[in-house]
Amino acid sequence: MTYYAHPTAVIDPGAEIGTDSKIWHFSHVSPTAVIGERCSLGQNVYIGNHVNIGHGVKIQNNVSVYEGVYLEDNVFCGPSMVFTNVLTPRSAFPRNTSEDYRRTVVKKGASIGANATIVCGVTIGESALVAAGAVVHRDVPPYALYAGVPAKRIGWVCECGLTLEFGSTLAVCSCSREYKLDQDKVHKMREV
Repeated sequence: MTYYAHPTAVIDPGAEIGTDSKIWHFSHVSPTAVIGERCSLGQNVYIGNHVNIGHGVKIQNNVSVYEGVYLEDNVFCGPSMVFTNVLTPRSAFPRNTSEDYRRTVVKKGASIGANATIVCGVTIGESALVAAGAVVHRDVPPYALYAGVPAKRIGWVCECGLTLEFGSTLAVCSCSREYKLDQDKVHKMREV
């Protein structure tokens, strides 16, 4: 094995897990899940079938990543945050096939805070930050800071996670990355 799994973790045959990943207590990885390299799955994490997780992803305790959810590289999922995959769930009218699930994508470097809820069918943009307890029901633009119920943009963040302060249309983070604000969209101008 090129990854670590705690003895209480359940790794179903067929699951693909990358080098140097760690899977902790009481977690379950389904048979068709793909997990990249250097990932960390905390205690009591569930990874569903057909879920694809990129490299360097950190999923904190008590998070379920259901079929239909795709996490790109370096995504952070805070403790007890929630993904959904069906818009209109009913016990008496099961919607539990791959065709029923709405696709949710969390782009490279995005972070989702503790106890946030991500309603299925949205895309969370690159390096965006969703605050703890937020309920996201629409797409989140790259570098946006979203908070509240329902979640709304309350600012912009750097790739490093610090809040950006725009003069007119330009912002320089203390980490030296530069950004441009153009028609309510942020674009990274210069890499460190």
